[in-house]
Amino acid sequence: MSSHEQVLASLVSQLALSFDGAILGVALAYAAVRSFLKFTSNSKALRKISKAPTLRVSDLRSVLDLPQPSDENQNQNVDQGQTQKLVIVRGQVEPKSAVDGNWKSLRSNALVSHECGDKAVIIQRTQTCIYNEWKGFFGWTSDIRAIFGRSWREQESTSLRMVPFVLVEGGRWPQSDYVIVNIDGSRHALPLTTVYHQLQPIDASPYTFLQALFGHEYPVGLLDEEKILPLGKEINAVGICSSRNGVLEIKSCKDLPYFLSDMTKDQMVVDLAFKTKVLLWSGVVLGSLSIGILGYAAVRNWNRWKEWRQHRQSQQQNHAASTDDDPQIDADEEAGDVPDGQLCVICLMRRRRSAFIPCGHLVCCQLCAISVEREVSPKCPLCRQAVRNSMRIFEC
Repeated sequence: MSSHEQVLASLVSQLALSFDGAILGVALAYAAVRSFLKFTSNSKALRKISKAPTLRVSDLRSVLDLPQPSDENQNQNVDQGQTQKLVIVRGQVEPKSAVDGNWKSLRSNALVSHECGDKAVIIQRTQTCIYNEWKGFFGWTSDIRAIFGRSWREQESTSLRMVPFVLVEGGRWPQSDYVIVNIDGSRHALPLTTVYHQLQPIDASPYTFLQALFGHEYPVGLLDEEKILPLGKEINAVGICSSRNGVLEIKSCKDLPYFLSDMTKDQMVVDLAFKTKVLLWSGVVLGSLSIGILGYAAVRNWNRWKEWRQHRQSQQQNHAASTDDDPQIDADEEAGDVPDGQLCVICLMRRRRSAFIPCGHLVCCQLCAISVEREVSPKCPLCRQAVRNSMRIFEC
């Protein structure tokens, strides 16, 4: 770890432990609240998925109480708002063009991977440029260890191509019914298959040498990756199924963490149940730690405030007692001519009479020393050291 990273870690730890750990307690409380919110959302999603029926494509119309595709007049009178339902459909991926016309002639309208030649409905290509950063001889630090400390940074550029696709029953296609998959507005992860993954080195140039010499980043490699959703892949779609003009369509549900997935319903339930338990117990643990730390910080600061208040009251009582015992203190200290070297450094009027403890500096009169002691954080005006008390010095 470099010196700058050590300083940053020290500042973060001091900030977290400030006010006797109150900042750390607030951060843990925030994390606990976030855990409980995620636990609530995952619990709702678990209940929805547990109640959602697992269907084949051919069973959707009967579950949604829709007429068969042969009755065109009834299809036009179907109210779309009454046919929406959360379902889990398992089917085979096919392009939508295959059901718009002659499926044998239109099957070639699917996308084709340039790397493996497979047909797909979604092709995602990612190019990641890997940069190397190191502290050169003319960089921002002169630390020898930092000169050889390297860090990697990546810059990605992703291109996504897709065609409309449907889910069909593999054994009965093309005679079976189909459901259109609508992924507009969906942010769920897609079950893509990696078909191409290659790291290509970048040849160094004179400009690259200058970048490395002066402490700037320079590229060292280019990572190409291609992922596809191939035709004929069996996947599960979890979403809201509805009928639009007699055509079945399924859309993603924002309240659920899944949309298109390779997992079955049982696997989804097990995965969500595990995440729910982890979030619950993490929220309980973080909440308990935050309550303990915040309680400790509150007690410590309350005791400090009480000590400061008692100390201030005792100082006031001592000052009142000293004034009653010696009412001529001001007159005695101001009587006569006082040399410049013996004047109080604060008021410059009275003789130096009080020495501060523990530094021992004799630089103030008794009244100014008492006023210094009454401050929230009393410090010696000469050495700026913390002052616990003062003592009057008498001359023989």
